[in-house]
Amino acid sequence: MIDHVGFEVSDLRRSARFYDAVFFALGARRMLESEHALAYGINGPLVWFVVRGRPPAAGYGHLALQASGKAAVDAAHAAGLANGGVDDGSPGRRPQYGSRCYAGYLLDPDRLRVEIVSRR
Repeated sequence: MIDHVGFEVSDLRRSARFYDAVFFALGARRMLESEHALAYGINGPLVWFVVRGRPPAAGYGHLALQASGKAAVDAAHAAGLANGGVDDGSPGRRPQYGSRCYAGYLLDPDRLRVEIVSRR
């Protein structure tokens, strides 16, 4: 049903450092790169980041990324923190979203809220 999802960023290189690390920890990779855009996925470019040249509005969005288990959530969260992200909720159980939900939250360099979640 969804072909791709796109987000605007103010600095493509800064965002690339953050998302390269987070997506790598989740088993995805950069699949497209141009002067104005990056796209990540596993079998095809699914999540796009396009340079906007100015900061997006505060609280402009939420991106939830699926992880294969708790270790992948922990690794992606740590990778994001090491590459310009800000903690917005340490990895842990989130029983309010289901008995098997384990998630961590980050703010990316443009303050987009990134959730890394496993329901295994």
